[in-house]
Amino acid sequence: MTLRDLPLDTPALVTEVRDASGGDIISQRLRELGFVPGEPVEVVGRGPLGGEPLLIRIGFTRFALRGNEAERVQVERIG
Repeated sequence: MTLRDLPLDTPALVTEVRDASGGDIISQRLRELGFVPGEPVEVVGRGPLGGEPLLIRIGFTRFALRGNEAERVQVERIG
């Protein structure tokens, strides 16, 4: 499942960040920001129009991601 598909307030773990293409700068930046395998993550909010941006909590930090960015992050629900 991708981070974009994760329901609100559902705890999950990052399993991987997939590159959309060779040398994907966005995927690399997500990894640098802490979206790495085993890291707890949760969608805590969604924008009003089309559900974007997504408000993501990873650790004690919050990020706003576009849908196409959140689709790169693969997650697995906890529990």
